[in-house]
Amino acid sequence: MNIVTNALKSDHYFRSTVILFIDIIVSVLATMCMLAFIRFLGVGAAEDSRFLTTWILGSFVASLIAFMATKSHLIVIRHTTIREFVRLVEAVCGKELLLCVAVCLFVFGLASAGVIFSMLVLDFFITLAGLVLVRVMMLVVYDFLKSRVQTPSDSEGPEGRKRVLVFGDKEKSISLAIRLSRSPHYQVVGFLVPDGDGDRTINGLPIYSAEGVESLVELKNKLKLKGILFSNPKDARVEKDRLIVRAPEIGLKLYIAPSIDELTEDKNIKAGVRDIKIEDLLGRNEIHIELDEVVKVFENKTVLVTGAAGSIGSELCRQLAKLGIKKLVMYDNAETPLHNIRLEFEDKYKWVDFVPVIGDVRLRERLDYVFSTFHPDVVFHAAAYKHVPLMEENPCEAVMVNVAGSRNVADKCVEYGVEKMVMVSTDKAVNPTNIMGCTKRLAEIYVQSLGLAIQNGEKEGTTRFVTTRFGNVLGSNGSVIPRFKEQIAAGGPVTVTHPEIRRFFMTIPEACRLVMEAVALGSGTNIFAFDMGTPVKISDLAARMIHLAGLEVGTDIQIEYTGLRPGEKLYEEVLTTEENTIPTSHERIFKAKVREFPYEDSSAVAAELERLARVHNIPELVRLMKRSVPEFKSKHSVFELYDHELEAEQEKAESKQSRKADA
Repeated sequence: MNIVTNALKSDHYFRSTVILFIDIIVSVLATMCMLAFIRFLGVGAAEDSRFLTTWILGSFVASLIAFMATKSHLIVIRHTTIREFVRLVEAVCGKELLLCVAVCLFVFGLASAGVIFSMLVLDFFITLAGLVLVRVMMLVVYDFLKSRVQTPSDSEGPEGRKRVLVFGDKEKSISLAIRLSRSPHYQVVGFLVPDGDGDRTINGLPIYSAEGVESLVELKNKLKLKGILFSNPKDARVEKDRLIVRAPEIGLKLYIAPSIDELTEDKNIKAGVRDIKIEDLLGRNEIHIELDEVVKVFENKTVLVTGAAGSIGSELCRQLAKLGIKKLVMYDNAETPLHNIRLEFEDKYKWVDFVPVIGDVRLRERLDYVFSTFHPDVVFHAAAYKHVPLMEENPCEAVMVNVAGSRNVADKCVEYGVEKMVMVSTDKAVNPTNIMGCTKRLAEIYVQSLGLAIQNGEKEGTTRFVTTRFGNVLGSNGSVIPRFKEQIAAGGPVTVTHPEIRRFFMTIPEACRLVMEAVALGSGTNIFAFDMGTPVKISDLAARMIHLAGLEVGTDIQIEYTGLRPGEKLYEEVLTTEENTIPTSHERIFKAKVREFPYEDSSAVAAELERLARVHNIPELVRLMKRSVPEFKSKHSVFELYDHELEAEQEKAESKQSRKADA
């Protein structure tokens, strides 16, 4: 019994040599049946022993040669499709052609050409029917044994096969159902579609619909359902306000199938099927990039990524690994996260020549070592401090990393002749209301002015600088989604700063793809802004996550509003309006219209900010930041008093100028 069980779990239940042997026997028997029929019809040649022997031996030899040549015995019978059936037809055609040659050579004179042709046609159909019938019988036997020899994972129970409905009746959903038809983990019992009527079937599985909670409960009880399986995030997003909310309320789990890239090496779909995440619902339709153009930029290049262990930096490394780069240098000051990304690359990206380097962008000497040792062709600068409240409390550190660190990296790029430097920025740099956003805007100003100075011949160098702006990244380290998950797991409450606060969101892979596409687009010094779509209300985000956990807002989990944090905006700026951007060849990427600054001025400001940060002179540091970026107006922050100071200074200066004009 164990032998049968193990065989059933294997893809080689019927060995190819056994199938070849069975096929040849079936083929010879089909020829013998044809001869018996011809003899029954009274054809005289069928009485001749030499005629019969030639046909039977010829059938054996022709079948052996044709079946081995077409490799029809190597088809996995359980997954036979029309394409495999065509190969079977080709094999039988090959048999008949070879058999025709044998008959013409040895017994052609014993029967007319018309009779021989009719015999070959009859032999073809009987052989093909026999081979198909045997394969159907093999499937019946397989299914019978499968039902009799159940493993613990096949039985009903907490660890048994989960009875699920596949959502949708399109090609991806049907393919998923077929793929899971023999899964030991999931049993597909039908399809769930918004307009299903229960009378139609696909691949033997009925189509259902559930208009409301009552009909969904009825389906659950009738079919003993455990969950609903989506074939792709797009379908899940369509149902985010209906099925996604209702199913968890009645105890149905929601699952999503993996994409081809997510499947494990042994193609085990069980490892990829997972619960639906909020990222699947809030993400946008897949963004397509011109991969050929991107490959041209990075192929056979040495690439340095700062902040390589962070959310954006690590995903950039993963995507760069697939572009044929020569060497990848991962630079970060976080030891454990960098160690983890190293282990991941050793396991999943064995073909990549990568070097993890512990280092800090604030240390010029360490950067000099990396640039002089590896001579990168392209640099992605993703190292930054990003948490708004924390940077509001630590402005000197924000300046040291985001401004001085960016300046150090940019200067080394020029010094060592890097082709392109890509700085990852944020939507918070637009009309900043906090220290973090202002430091990122100051870094943008320095990098842009340096690039323009090189373009205009004011400074020696060949490096081209590209800056990319985008909003919040779904699921990034320290972001709102992991925080909400922790709060829900702890029983609540889920804390939101304000009922009306909204944010733009983008998935991590999507953001990184757009960053690399922007690199391919940028031939000069540009700041690119990404189309972030529609802003998401954070309170709605919290409610959806509570629903996905199978809980009720207000009953099981409370949402509490704690007030806006220091430096926090109620609404983020829209990055891609006609007033502030210029379209590019990519519909989701725009060039930002920004004021240009002389390099001497931006360099002097960056140097002075670094000096003030090192001596921890916060008042003068913030004053200089506000003078350098006039649109920086603090919100819900102790630094609002400096705005009042600057306004008073400006009014005094304007008044003095007015008196002068009157005099």
